Amino acid sequence: MTRAPFRPALAAAVLCGVLALPPTRGIGIPVIELPLLLALLGLFGGVGRVVLTVALCLLSVQKLADLAMHQALGRGFNTVADMPLIPASMNLIAGSFGQLAAVGAALVATIVGCCLLWLIWWATGVWATQECRPHSRVAMLAVCAVALILPLAGHGAVENANYALSRVQLARQTVADLRNLRRAAAEDPYAGQAGLLDQIDRDVLVIFVESYGRASFDVEFLAERHLDTLQRAQARLEGAGLSVRSGFLSAPTQGGQSWLSHASFANGLWVSDQTRYRAVLASGRQSIFHLARKAGFETAAVMPAITMPWPEAQRMGFDHILPARDLGYRGKPFNWVTMPDQFTLTATDRLLRQDPDRPHLFAQIALVSSHAPWTPVPHLLDWDSIGDGSEFNDMAISGDSPRDVWRDRDRVRRHYRDSVDYALRTALEYAERQGPDGPLIFLLGDHQAAPGIAMDDGRDVALHVIGPEDLVARTAGWGFTLGLIPPDESEAMPMDRMRDLILSSFTSGAAPS
Repeated sequence: MTRAPFRPALAAAVLCGVLALPPTRGIGIPVIELPLLLALLGLFGGVGRVVLTVALCLLSVQKLADLAMHQALGRGFNTVADMPLIPASMNLIAGSFGQLAAVGAALVATIVGCCLLWLIWWATGVWATQECRPHSRVAMLAVCAVALILPLAGHGAVENANYALSRVQLARQTVADLRNLRRAAAEDPYAGQAGLLDQIDRDVLVIFVESYGRASFDVEFLAERHLDTLQRAQARLEGAGLSVRSGFLSAPTQGGQSWLSHASFANGLWVSDQTRYRAVLASGRQSIFHLARKAGFETAAVMPAITMPWPEAQRMGFDHILPARDLGYRGKPFNWVTMPDQFTLTATDRLLRQDPDRPHLFAQIALVSSHAPWTPVPHLLDWDSIGDGSEFNDMAISGDSPRDVWRDRDRVRRHYRDSVDYALRTALEYAERQGPDGPLIFLLGDHQAAPGIAMDDGRDVALHVIGPEDLVARTAGWGFTLGLIPPDESEAMPMDRMRDLILSSFTSGAAPS
């Protein structure tokens, strides 16, 4: 029975679509790879069909994962390092849009994967079963020869092969990087040093502001709001007797995975993916919190975004770990955001800083009000009115739903801008209230938002050092400038340098490393 003539053409179109998926060619015809693929199917039949179906499915999944990661985190998907992000993504969807949305997303992904597998299997089957007479075999061998000769002659027409090779090389490089990371973790000049941080006579707070990046200074839509907030706050801080120096850091991530920035800052190592993160924790590396504890500080992590068990924290050098449930918030959540930043900072003082006889505190605080989905946006209350959090209930149920906000990219950007502005005003007003006798504060962004939200694909974040003049002056050698707004041309320093800079700058007789 003669096959319908359109079937081979349709099957070829399906295979062409798979090969043309971005991020290789985008829309276009793979003029060498498609004929080569069809020729191989004709030459090797069923065996070729199985091998090529598996290869094309893996290629397609990698490409789709790359597209998703570029949208969310501004980079490609690393098969060695990024697999643990899949359940984390499901948790974020569930927290922002509900458990049903997370289940739906998983179901859609499964259906798409199954349909893709079936389509590729069908298309390869059509060409694997085409009749190949002797002269046809000669033609197919000729196609294979041309396909192999053209790239050698300088015609770059095998983009999928190059793409696949680059993914394999990335996996191998990741494994090699992990070996180097473990070696660097073991070679720590500060691990056994005495007298560290002896120039600090007060609490130290490392406050991360979610999604606060350099776009707040460089992108006009964001800068017109955020720079005004910073300028006003700078005048108030100076009036309160506080000194400020600011600069930029380059973060290891963008769009998410805040814990990678936390780990890079604390450990003095570049922690840019989940595999490196786990390797650092397993290495026994002494974080700045380990070393602060040895120097006599009480250490703590205030983490309002942590709602599930966090066993890794036991290896980070914290005496106290305060996840969302331990902060005393009894108000309604702001969708994924468990509590507003103003409550987080108030709870930090209440739970960790009230006892006058306690040791000095060295704490990490992760503010989350500027985390996606950026709705509803809180507003500041009178600090003395903060109780159990129920006073925020009206805010938590007001405003637009995540579904309404995320239907419009411009609307998302407005909410993102307003959320970061709230977080900055809250953190800076908190610092102002502490006065010159208050803590030494390192206020910084954890990462920039995704490129489509921040309208910038950079990875730089701001760092502000706030405290008494004599302590803040010790950071002058870092290249930071006075005030909350660094010059536009300021170069960013890698975030993993911060641990050693803090240790050397605030230790007697040590020069900044």
